[in-house]
Amino acid sequence: MEKRTLGKTDLNIAPIVFGGNVFGWTIDENKSFEILDQFIDSGFNFIDTADVYSRWVPGNNGGESETIIGNWLKKNNKRQEVIIATKVGSDMGSGKSLRKDYIINQVEHSLSRLQTDYIDLYFSHFDDETTPVEETLTAYESLIKAGKVRWIGASNFSAGRLKESLAFSAKNNLPRYEVYQPGYNLYGRQEFEQEHEKICVEHGLGVVTYYSLASGFLTGKYRSENDLDKSKRGGGITKFLNERGFRILDALDKVADKHSVEPAAVALGWLIQHPSITAPIASVTDLNQLKSFTQAANLSLSAEDISLLDKASSD
Repeated sequence: MEKRTLGKTDLNIAPIVFGGNVFGWTIDENKSFEILDQFIDSGFNFIDTADVYSRWVPGNNGGESETIIGNWLKKNNKRQEVIIATKVGSDMGSGKSLRKDYIINQVEHSLSRLQTDYIDLYFSHFDDETTPVEETLTAYESLIKAGKVRWIGASNFSAGRLKESLAFSAKNNLPRYEVYQPGYNLYGRQEFEQEHEKICVEHGLGVVTYYSLASGFLTGKYRSENDLDKSKRGGGITKFLNERGFRILDALDKVADKHSVEPAAVALGWLIQHPSITAPIASVTDLNQLKSFTQAANLSLSAEDISLLDKASSD
């Protein structure tokens, strides 16, 4: 399978990243193991998670996803084959923070749950404007020097704060955010394209997108409000059920039929072929759904296909 270099790192990744937010939420550990096994066996190699996954589930405390991934890594002895990204800074009970002492403390919990001695890519999950950029970056510098973190990335930053961090790193010879993780998909294009894309291209950042399938809407599984009970995530789909959303689904259906693939594969393929995107992040809850990942990785959309999708998804 094709591998892509993630920005200016030495991480070579397959063109789809598995999103670990489903582990400990919509699928249990046994099902997670089955899906991860097949994901890796299919030629993919990058798993994304966060310390906070899946704290929102009643009875969970956060760290459930990392724990499941760690148990899987231990069982299969596949750490050297897999690239692991996790995140810090989300609310684990005492608010969001990117303070140095907080990061230094939280990375130890993540390493323990993941049952590894290093994290390939460590993201600032959310910005913390109460903490100076210097404090956050020096925390990461110490973790990189200690061999606990290899590279760092950012997610959910304003364009201004991302630029500020990159400039501070360059001026002070500190590690810089090499990867940006925005919410981006065929339905939700505006923020990344208008605010962050130019920065990422100018600085050579790798880009891995979350919400790549718009919470499952772009799979084509939700065509009306009658479909919303098809998954635990159905409640978040209502906002897509409008004229523009249906226009996008129609375009996805046309391109999918042309290539004999699933709509999800086309939605992911559109991201994979986007010049500024390294790879989309996506999740599945069933082994059969992984087929769309392989289809997307092997799909070659024509200029006509991309034009149709771009036009359908324009505001």
